[in-house]
Amino acid sequence: MSAVEPGVAGVDPTVPSVARMYDYYLGGKDNFPADRAAAEKIIAIVPEVRETARDNRAFIGKAVRLMAEQGVRQFLDIGAGLPTQENVHQVAQRIVPDARVVYVDNDPIVLSHARALLADNPHTTAVRGDITEPAAVLADPEVTGHLDFGRPVGLLASAVLHFVPGDERTGDIVKTLRAPLARGSHVLISHFFTPDADDPKVRAGQQVYSSTKPGALIARPLRRIAAFFDGLSLLEPGIVPVKSWRPDSDLDRQAPVDLSVPGLVGAVGRVP
Repeated sequence: MSAVEPGVAGVDPTVPSVARMYDYYLGGKDNFPADRAAAEKIIAIVPEVRETARDNRAFIGKAVRLMAEQGVRQFLDIGAGLPTQENVHQVAQRIVPDARVVYVDNDPIVLSHARALLADNPHTTAVRGDITEPAAVLADPEVTGHLDFGRPVGLLASAVLHFVPGDERTGDIVKTLRAPLARGSHVLISHFFTPDADDPKVRAGQQVYSSTKPGALIARPLRRIAAFFDGLSLLEPGIVPVKSWRPDSDLDRQAPVDLSVPGLVGAVGRVP
């Protein structure tokens, strides 16, 4: 059974949501039958998608810990998705108890759950916004009232930019979001990558995502994703599959980095 109710304002339970599909991959219950049906189609095409979703959450956790350890005290998570375990504020505030975190999402259910979770956390808030309108996100009074862009900020755009069509448009979004970041800020991006746009699995997955609210899934080549980090100092190990970003186990550390197949890649860049 779903833990969400179909009567939430602004929610059409018959249209799959990428946030709720992601929740399903992670084993969550905040999804509708349409979300589960679409997610199961993706699982049939890419059986490892559940593992990839978990690897992406681990990537975020490791990167946020690193940012906090390097002096970042503020975080802006755009396209945050439904709350799960080891959310950004939980990871950051374990190291810096008064770390300030703003979650941004355009899904009413995401916001409802996030606000309920954060009701007793004065250092963290959730606001409605869309990554396709970056200037509006940055100008939102809740964002500007909660974050000081004169100091380092950890900007997160995890598994969200690949839902935005148009390379130039997406590049402009990243430039706008990066523009106010002070020296010492960090930018985290994970993105769906493919070395071959005509890969049949990529095409099949795109067909499924065409029925979701964003209406697209854009698989970009590595050079396009690398361009998001132009002018930043990439932290080691650079742009790699999220599972290969500073892996925890000896087995994973010894595994070769494979960029010959489609998958989710991630990286963190520092504003010099």
